[in-house]
Amino acid sequence: MPLQNRVDPAGDIVATTARGLFTGNRGVIHDPASKALLARRWTTKAWIVCTLEHPHGTRREPMGRNSPSGGAGWTELFFLDEVTALSAGHRPCFYCRREAAQDFQRCFAKGNGLATAPAPRIDKLLHAERHAVTGDTQPLRQDQIRNLPDGTVFAVETAVLALRAGRALPWNFSGYGEPQAMPAHARLLTPRSTIAALRAGYAPAWHPSARA
Repeated sequence: MPLQNRVDPAGDIVATTARGLFTGNRGVIHDPASKALLARRWTTKAWIVCTLEHPHGTRREPMGRNSPSGGAGWTELFFLDEVTALSAGHRPCFYCRREAAQDFQRCFAKGNGLATAPAPRIDKLLHAERHAVTGDTQPLRQDQIRNLPDGTVFAVETAVLALRAGRALPWNFSGYGEPQAMPAHARLLTPRSTIAALRAGYAPAWHPSARA
């Protein structure tokens, strides 16, 4: 049975056999004995997205005892791609994805009109906008959707769509489907401050199924 460690664009964590391109974490949110999630869904505001391969080759047991002390260690979460992770409210990790993190930091500051954007400030702003934290979604009209940058994710009833090259691509845990007609109405999932970073030039990594 798959572990409950796959994150969708709304930030919910589910169990599925589908694999993703990135991992990440929100702190320690699992019980290593049962390998099940605890009731809490984060223990830190620093929600990050990381490479699957550790820079020093360290191997971890998902939802196991990965702390040097024998404790749980941080809980490994997995994402289809970086577009999914950004929509869920995560940001690039400064340790294993330093170049991407610095690029995101520059674009985040520029897009949000900030002189500087240190990681704690980014985390604080994102935490106030994460759907998994607030439960809020901003309603969108079709003209507003068309003006959003590539990499923005939104929901239409039970469907989830991502914008790429002016097209709406249906999202699922295995990849993206064929483009659909632009909806008349939707609800925004990607945090507004992340959208500002996308608009300022940050280019997230897409799953190969998202054909440009």
